[in-house]
Order: sequence, then C-alpha cells, then structure tokens
Amino acid sequence: MERVGFIGLGNMGSGMAANIQKAGYPMVVYDIREEATKPYLERGAALGSSPADVAAHSDVVLTSVPGPPEMEQVALGPEGILNGITPGSIYLDLTTNRPSLIRETEPKFREKGAHLLDAPVSGGKDGAASGNLAVMVGGDPEVYEKVKPLLDSFGDKVFYVGGIGCGCVAKLVHNMISRGMRLAFEEGMTLGVKAGVDAESLWEAVRRGALGRASSIHYDFPKKILKQENDPPTADLSIAIKDISLATELGREFSVPLPIANLGEQQVIEGINRGWLKLDTSVLFKLQEEKAGVEVRAPNVDPDKAAKFITTHPETQ
Repeated sequence: MERVGFIGLGNMGSGMAANIQKAGYPMVVYDIREEATKPYLERGAALGSSPADVAAHSDVVLTSVPGPPEMEQVALGPEGILNGITPGSIYLDLTTNRPSLIRETEPKFREKGAHLLDAPVSGGKDGAASGNLAVMVGGDPEVYEKVKPLLDSFGDKVFYVGGIGCGCVAKLVHNMISRGMRLAFEEGMTLGVKAGVDAESLWEAVRRGALGRASSIHYDFPKKILKQENDPPTADLSIAIKDISLATELGREFSVPLPIANLGEQQVIEGINRGWLKLDTSVLFKLQEEKAGVEVRAPNVDPDKAAKFITTHPETQ
C-alpha cells in the first residue's frame, strides 16, 4: 500500500486525512501548527519536518491549504514538495486553486519525473469528516486511475474531469453557480416573508415545489441544453414573463430589492424580442452562449444519468 503524505490539517484536511488513515494507508503528516498533527501521530502516522520531507518519504502527497498563495509556497517554496519529491511519485492538490497556477506548476513536477493532479473537493467540513465529498480531478487519466482507490477512501463521488487544471475549473464553476442560486434564494425568501408568508411555510413551499424536489436544472440540462431536445416546450417564454413579472411587481410593492430577479426578467424580455415567445425557456441559454462565444453541447449524453444520480444521491437535492 502506498505511503501517503498529507499536508494541511485544517477544516477540510483534518477530516480527509483521518479517513485516509482509517482506510489503512501508512501516513506522513505536516501542518504549520504542529499540534494539529497529534491525533494522527497517536494513530501511527510519522511527522514530517517540512513539505519537502513529507514528499521525500511518500509515494503520494496531498495538500489541503487555504488558497493559491499557500499552495504555491508549499509546492514550490524553499522547503516545498518539489524539492523532496522523487521520480514516479504523485502530488494531489485538493485546494480550491487557480487553474493557471496548477498548469504552470505541473511541468515542473514532470521535469522531475513526478506527477501532479488537481483534485479540489466539495462537501464542506462535515462532508470531509464523513467521507461525503465530491472530488473533481484534472490531469493524466492513467495517473488518476492509479490514485482513485486512495481518493475513494475520503470521497464518495470521485470523478475525472479532464486535463490538468480542469478540476479547479469545475470547482470554481460549481461554487459560482452555487452562489448565484443562493442569491436568488435569498431574494425570494426575503420577498415572501415581507409579503406576508411565514418563513418556515415559505421554505416548505420552495422545497416541495419542482425546484426543491429534484434540482430541476440538473434534470433539464442534459436533454434541453446539451442535446437540444426541447420541443414541445415544457414551459415557454409567455409563461416565464408572466411569472417573473409578477414577482418583480411584488418586489416593488413591498420595496424588496431583487437584482437577480430583475436581471432574469430582462433576459426573458430579450428572448421575446428575438421572437422566442412560444419556445421552451431553455432557449434563453443561447443568449449567454452568444455573449460567451461558445456552445455548450454533448449530443451523446444520457439524460437519464442525471435522474439516476439524483435518485441515488438525495443529498444533492
């Protein structure tokens, strides 16, 4: 079994390292706060004196640090991983990182005969402790297959995203979409409560509706966007403009600022002005594609895959 080095035993790293150790991997650990290493040392791990020392005594090294500056220092600093890593060894960065930094760093490890993969995680501190984590991996697919059993020891949703840096891209997109959805949720909840609905009852209404029941965007996206199968429409823009206009009208009535909702209303109006009134609401995705200069398509995708995943992973709903 590979000897695993783990650097960074904070909020996320502590849980992941504990699950790796529970899986039986011999470990070398390091943290700038030496007291954070004690639980692992008591369970048989060795203490590394520096990131370079951890790398020198490990087959696979993982880092979980706050961000790009810390990862760069740990990986490339005077006592960094690069100075200790040996040919054939693998470095996995679990940090939510800058893709360009990962792509600039990878060739330096390749020159030493080592491998670097980016593998940011999603699931929070509780997920790290329980092993309920998504792990988004970018890099050499053959190296990914070698380390997948290790990744499976602390993440229950491990998947390969693409070449080096793609894991970081996927994580940043995931978090960006999450923040946007939370903003819309915040707008809706404040509007509903100010308009007279009890907060718990309103939350139940949202949770039990189509939005909350099954993350409808994930059901619709593969079929309607990736495959462009959206005829006949489930709901057209005539319905969308009615609903969103009534909501923004309510916001004005109760003096609730709704920047996200108003942006959505303007997007629907633009679609109607394109002559799309009777087309499925998914047609609005084309507006963003035009602005971004890219088409998002996957004609061979299996739409049932999303439904199956949500059914078997209810925590994603």
